[in-house]
Amino acid sequence: MRKTTGDQLFQFFNYAFLIAAAATMLLPLLQLLAVSFSSPIAADSKQVFLLPVEFTTASWSHILQNTGLWRSFGITVYITVAGTLLSMLFSVLTAYPLSHKQFLIRKPIMLGIIITMIFNAPMIPFFLTVRELGMMNSLWSLIFPGVIGTFNMIIIRTFFTGIPKELDDSARIDGCNEAGILFRIYMPLSKPVIATVSLFYAVGYWNTFQRAVLFIRDPEKWPLQTKLRAYLTSPEELAAVNLVLGDYDFNTTTLKAATILFATIPIVLVYPYLQKYFVKGSMLGSLKE
Repeated sequence: MRKTTGDQLFQFFNYAFLIAAAATMLLPLLQLLAVSFSSPIAADSKQVFLLPVEFTTASWSHILQNTGLWRSFGITVYITVAGTLLSMLFSVLTAYPLSHKQFLIRKPIMLGIIITMIFNAPMIPFFLTVRELGMMNSLWSLIFPGVIGTFNMIIIRTFFTGIPKELDDSARIDGCNEAGILFRIYMPLSKPVIATVSLFYAVGYWNTFQRAVLFIRDPEKWPLQTKLRAYLTSPEELAAVNLVLGDYDFNTTTLKAATILFATIPIVLVYPYLQKYFVKGSMLGSLKE
């Protein structure tokens, strides 16, 4: 079918808009990358845009030798992996019964869950609850309070609702119990939505900041985002005494750029591998027959 002039114009402006939107997200990262590989004079005098000026790897060498950053990086990886696995487990176990009409109290439970989306817990009761549970200054305080994301669980439930219930009946005839139906039938069929929601959870845990500020008092237990905030607000901690001892090929401006990229690049690299599942899962998990 031949496209009309109007269709071609719409497609052109649509692509132009998407390219412009992508550029607004990509260009700041490229600019930071260029600054991180530039000399201090060029960075401070605003000579750097998308290409490094007076190329140097001094900032990255200093960042990669910073044991405090690597410790926080390890903590963030631990929180992200453990938190995502636990969140997916509890979200799937919650979504599965709520997707079956035979579960008689599913409507009252869903109503209670939806209420939590509308009315968030106030800050002070939330803080006091976590403290009374003995999780202050513990990494579990960064995982357990948000182990089930209501929106994410509803996406999984909606996806499960679309799976033909005839598969359940066939499995039960073959002697399969509920756990077997969930893990042998539903989970293999749900790879797109599982990948999508896992990515949502992983990004949330990777960007953990507010809970770390509230519950973690020991700087040795700070996740990466909290450590990054400390470095950006106190750049002398990042550069230590090196800036005072002599002429170095980095300064706080280039170090800040390198540190931000150090905290951003790992989670960005995950997206391409999950993209095919991400698009499909986002669409399927948001529709209901």
